[in-house]
Amino acid sequence: MAELRVDNLTLTFKGIAALLDVGFTVASGSIVSLIGPNGAGKTSMLNCISGRYRPDCGSITLNGRELLSIPAHRRTNLGLSRTFQNIALFKGLSVLDNLMVGRHRLLRYGLLASLLYFGPARREEDRHRRRVEDVIDFLGLSPYRHQVAGRLPYGVQKRVELGRALAAEPALILLDEPMAGMNLEETEDMARYILDINEEWGVTVLLVEHDMGVVMDISDSVVVLDFGSVLAQGTPEEVQKNPEVVRAYLGDEDSQFLGR
Repeated sequence: MAELRVDNLTLTFKGIAALLDVGFTVASGSIVSLIGPNGAGKTSMLNCISGRYRPDCGSITLNGRELLSIPAHRRTNLGLSRTFQNIALFKGLSVLDNLMVGRHRLLRYGLLASLLYFGPARREEDRHRRRVEDVIDFLGLSPYRHQVAGRLPYGVQKRVELGRALAAEPALILLDEPMAGMNLEETEDMARYILDINEEWGVTVLLVEHDMGVVMDISDSVVVLDFGSVLAQGTPEEVQKNPEVVRAYLGDEDSQFLGR
C-alpha cells in the first residue's frame, strides 16, 4: 500500500491558477475521493501526481519520496498507476494485449530475447500472462479476452482501462471519473470493483468522480476543490453537512446536499 501527501501545490497556466496552495493526504489503504464543481481542478491534480503537468511550486510525496523530481514514465516504478477521464485504450489491440501493456514496467528481458522469444523471455511472458488472466477474471472480462478493445461497449472499455492500470500492480491507483457515462448497473459494478481493489488487492485509491452517491458510499474521506483551492475535507458525513460545500454545489445552504 502507499501513502500520498500533497503540500502547498500551485499550478498556473499563463497566470491563471488551476490549483492554488492545495494540500491533502491519502492515507495508506484508504479510498479518498476528490470532488468539486466542473473546472475545480480535479483532473489537473491527478495530472500533477501522474507527471503530465509540472506544478509551479509545492510538493507531492509517495511513501515519503518526492515525485516532482521523477519523470512521469518512471513513476509507475514507484507503484503509481492511473485511468483517464476519456478512454485511452489501444483501440486496435485485443483486451488481452491492452492489459499486457500494463505489465510493461515489470518486464525484465531485453530486446534480443524478445525478438528471438526463447528461454527466459518465453517463461517471463507466460508469467505475466497468468497475472493478466487474474485481472481479466477479477473484472469479468473473460468473454472479451480476444476481442478488439475499440469495438467493445463503452462500459466494458472502462473496465478494460481499469484492468490495464491494475495489471501494473500499483500501490496507488488514480481513477479519473471511472463511472462517467455508465448506466446504473455498470456504475454499481464499477463501485464494487473499486472496493474490492482496495480491500482484496490492497491498493490505495484516489478517485475523481461526479456521482455523489458513489462517493459518499465508498470513500473513507473526501477532499472538495473549488476554484483550484481546498474548500473542505473530512469524512463523507462531515463533507455532506458542510454548508460551504452545499453552497458551492447548489448555491443554497438549506438545500439537501446533491439531492441526498
